[in-house]
Amino acid sequence: MLVGDILRNKPARVATVRMNETVSIAAQLMRAANISALVVKDVVRTEGNTAVGMFTERDVVRAVAEHGPAGAALKVAQLISVQELVSCSPTHTIDHVRHLMNRHHIRHLPVIDNYSLIGVISMRDISSAVDEAATATRQEAVPA
Repeated sequence: MLVGDILRNKPARVATVRMNETVSIAAQLMRAANISALVVKDVVRTEGNTAVGMFTERDVVRAVAEHGPAGAALKVAQLISVQELVSCSPTHTIDHVRHLMNRHHIRHLPVIDNYSLIGVISMRDISSAVDEAATATRQEAVPA
């Protein structure tokens, strides 16, 4: 199974936040969309909208744990690592994506195709797809 197969069953809209937004704004965006991660974009005039990282619920918890209530006013850029964006493409297998997630201790990966952000795949997406495939296989194996 490929990442692109899983993305076909997801909404096309990708939730994003800008690097200069606050933790509070990012948390509100995640709550409003009922999601646990946002793609962080750096809006640079010369390069356009560039995905530079992921901001997750874990980052919100870390901000509050380390800075107390003042953590809500921190900028998203202060909490993400922008050295290397870990991502995948729609042609990667879910086994490859699971390997990346395990290796980097992450649960969400931006999906980049031809230098464009086209989606996000999560550990939950993979788990659901595997469960659905297993259910379909069992149903095909049951005689009518």
